[in-house]
Order: sequence, then C-alpha cells, then structure tokens
Amino acid sequence: MTWIQLTSADQLNNIKQKPGYSLIFKHSTRCSISMMAKRRFELDWDNLPDEMPLYFLDLIQYRDLSAQVAQLFQIHHESPQLLLIKDGECILDQSHGEISVEDALLEIG
Repeated sequence: MTWIQLTSADQLNNIKQKPGYSLIFKHSTRCSISMMAKRRFELDWDNLPDEMPLYFLDLIQYRDLSAQVAQLFQIHHESPQLLLIKDGECILDQSHGEISVEDALLEIG
C-alpha cells in the first residue's frame, strides 16, 4: 500500500463526497511519538482493503489543511491522528497510542 499525500482543500472535499471508506493519517514530522505511531500503523496496513485510499497529512507543512480537516469532519485536532471516513463522515478518530489498523478493520466489518 502507499500513501496519498493530502495537500489541498479539493482533496478534502472529494473525501467528504466519496462513498465508501477513506483513511486520513495526520502526522507531525517533528514528533517522535507520531513517527512511532506511523511506523506501527504501516506494519499492519496490508490488512486494510486494497481499494481504500490512505491519505497522509504532514501537519507541519499543511497546518491550515489540518484545521480544515478538524472543521469538515467535526473532530478535535490531535497529532498523530487516524481518521476513518465512511460516506463523508468520520466514524473512527484515534490518536497517539490508540492508533490501530485492527480497530479500523473492526469498524469496516
């Protein structure tokens, strides 16, 4: 699997309008906790459905976009943070050590 870089509001709007599942990983490139959470997630991400888009948001480079994510999906900003989106709604919001492919799979069913 590979990350799709999340770099624009247009991409966010597309995620909001897209039927099915999408995943957003918000990551601070300056934070060791965020690096560990990302690494741990990537170890298991092959268990996720192949067709599910995996978006990666660099919080340092795209601070404004991170604020838009929080507003659009009505979540509190965290870092690192994993958001599972289904039919335009956030159905799973995890941060720090809670980030887990297993929990995302449970939500997908």
